[in-house]
Amino acid sequence: MSGPLASLKVLDFSTLLPGPFASLMLADMGAEVLRIESPTRMDLLRVLPPHDRGTSAGHAYLNRNKRSLALDLKQPEALEIVRALVTGYDIVLEQFRPGVMERLGLGYEALKAINPRLIYVSITGYGQTGPYKDRAGHDINYLALAGLASHTGRQGSGPLPLGVQLADVGGGSLHAVVGLLAAVIARQQSGVGQYLDVSMTDCSFSLNAMAGAGYLACGVEPGWEKHALNGGSFYDYYRSRDGRWMSVGSLEPAFMQQLCMALGRPELAAWGLDPERQPALKQALQVEFETRSFDELCVLFAELDACVEPVLSFAEAAEHPQLKARELVSQVPRGDGSTQAQLACPLKFSEGLPAPRHMGVAVGAHSDEVLAQLGLSAQRIAELRHAKVVG
Repeated sequence: MSGPLASLKVLDFSTLLPGPFASLMLADMGAEVLRIESPTRMDLLRVLPPHDRGTSAGHAYLNRNKRSLALDLKQPEALEIVRALVTGYDIVLEQFRPGVMERLGLGYEALKAINPRLIYVSITGYGQTGPYKDRAGHDINYLALAGLASHTGRQGSGPLPLGVQLADVGGGSLHAVVGLLAAVIARQQSGVGQYLDVSMTDCSFSLNAMAGAGYLACGVEPGWEKHALNGGSFYDYYRSRDGRWMSVGSLEPAFMQQLCMALGRPELAAWGLDPERQPALKQALQVEFETRSFDELCVLFAELDACVEPVLSFAEAAEHPQLKARELVSQVPRGDGSTQAQLACPLKFSEGLPAPRHMGVAVGAHSDEVLAQLGLSAQRIAELRHAKVVG
């Protein structure tokens, strides 16, 4: 089983989360991914806790199924190796600030001259153009500038720091994969590749889907707890008697009726679609939820199709029967005969996906192998190692 992307070969120059998550998706679907890493400037993800047997769990997950070639790109010999690789690889993924790859002589125009079919993807915080293109940033900054934080939070406490990196993954990684695969389809027709400029801020801005559409077309400015889906209605979280939480998404009348019947307050169902009664409805629902324990509420709604579900810890979610049935945890080989539990690829193909081959490897773990495949002799590889061109 080779996977639907087995024909793609990717040179991945990215670090941390956005690029590696994108190339993880490609590798899980069968693409051959070769990471180009610095032998002296470590990807900080490698030291991010927690650690399993001395290895960062995050790195082991995000870099599974990928090979690693350690090159010092400041040395001419290393650049020649990259140019040689580009003749056999058809996708480049990079995450440096704008202009870095060009200064190295590895920009799109330079590499396209070697391989016209090359698809070149750059993921940055703000894109390749505009006044912020050279500005530093992180996930929280991109969400702030994209307007998402202005309507994700509570009026009394302000914006919420999310538990997931929405701009990095939802903005950068997923959009990069979609754009890259679209470019692959276009190449099948034209025979030539193209350059893809992915800005995490741009993509985060587009995630304003409902709220943004309302403002641009109607001038309705979103704000904290101002519309139906961000806390401005009964669609919200409710605390149980013992301090845990339940999610209520009973927007449709049929679901609302089941919710209110289960709580012994059928008269509240008529309030669900009345904007003026939302504060009173939320207060009434909170009172009812707080009379019951979390376990009691789980039992109460387990057999009802009312769009009410418990807020689970990650440990509980991993053991939930629905997620277990979907096989969302995979056992990935470490290389010593044992395995590490990791998040599985969530995509389900009728012809299946290849089994995970290995978790993230040490810097340069495949350097000798890759260089030998390029035709370099053992003596030449040793010379490059001695000169610290290769790690």
